[in-house]
Amino acid sequence: MRSILITVLLMIVVIGIYMDVVGGSTGTRKQVSDSGARISGSIERINP
Repeated sequence: MRSILITVLLMIVVIGIYMDVVGGSTGTRKQVSDSGARISGSIERINP
């Protein structure tokens, strides 16, 4: 019973850390989106 409780608590902590790192206004998902937009803008400005 104790090991199940520890496992569940550990999973909750891992999910919380994941949501904090990936989500939010400064998360990885937002940074990747911003970088993609910046790269797309740079490619569009290339004049052959």
